[in-house]
Amino acid sequence: MTRCGAHPILEFMPGEAPPSHGSPNLLVHLGGLGDVCLSESTLLSLRRHFGHTLRVVGNKRILDLFCDYFTGVDSIERRSHAYLFTEAVPAPAWERIIFIGKDRSGAFRERMARLAGEVIFIDLYPDGRRVHVEEYQLEQLALQGIEPVKREVAVKTGRRVILYPERPYTKRKWPVERFLEIYGRLNALGVEVVLLGPPDLALSPLPAYAFENLSDIAAFFSMGAIFFSNDSGMAHFAARCGLRPFTLFPDADPLVWHPKGARLLPCRETFPTVEEVTAFILSGM
Repeated sequence: MTRCGAHPILEFMPGEAPPSHGSPNLLVHLGGLGDVCLSESTLLSLRRHFGHTLRVVGNKRILDLFCDYFTGVDSIERRSHAYLFTEAVPAPAWERIIFIGKDRSGAFRERMARLAGEVIFIDLYPDGRRVHVEEYQLEQLALQGIEPVKREVAVKTGRRVILYPERPYTKRKWPVERFLEIYGRLNALGVEVVLLGPPDLALSPLPAYAFENLSDIAAFFSMGAIFFSNDSGMAHFAARCGLRPFTLFPDADPLVWHPKGARLLPCRETFPTVEEVTAFILSGM
C-alpha cells in the first residue's frame, strides 16, 4: 500500500490570483474511512477514464492512502479550498469537478457548476434502495459513460484473529467487555488472537495495539487475519487491506453497507452471545 508524501498547497490572500493546480479535474470526496474504501472502485474507474489528471480534496489523512489515483491530495481544512463553499475566496478554473457525496438539496452542485465547465455527481450511497454502495456508485458511472471497473482484493491467508472493539457513539455496538471475553476464550483455545483498539479506548491490562496513523495500521494488517468488529470504517479498511472481515451489524443494513468479502452477523433485534460469536469466528478458521 502506497503512502503519499506531502503535497504542498499554496496559501493566498483575498484579492490575489488563485493558485495553479496543474490538473484539469478536481475530485471532491468528503467521506470518512469506510466511505472512501467503499468508493475505491469508483476511484479506479475514474483514474482509468480520465488518466492521471485527478486532484482530490477531502480528508487528507485518509485520501493519502489512495494517492496512486491522484496527481495530488489536498486537505479540505485548508483555506485554499474554501472557494468550494464561499465566494469570498478566489477559485481556480477547473475543467471538471467530480463530486462523490450526498447533496440532497443540490446546493453544493449548483455552487460547483459556477466553478467548472462540467460537474459529475456520484451519489455516495442509496436512499431507500437495497443495493451495495459499491454497486450503486458503479451504476452511476456507467450511466454517465464511464466504464465501471471493480478493484479486486487479494485476500491474505493469515490465521490470526484481530478483535476491534469500539465505544458506541452514534451507533449501537457489541459491548467492549464481550470482545474481551472473546479474547480470553480464543486465547484459551490456542488461537493467535490480538486486540486492536482506537486510540481513545484503553484496553489494559490486556495487551493491545493502537495506532494513530492509518499507514501503520495497514502495515499491521499486512500479515493477514480474520478481522472481527462491529460495522465500522475500520472493518472496510481491513477488507481493503486483504483481511477477512467478520462483521456485526446492529443497526445499518448489511446488504447496503457490508465490507467487501465480509461474513456478516446481523443482530438488529438482540445482540449475539459470546458463545455465538466465538462459533462465528471459529467457523472461518
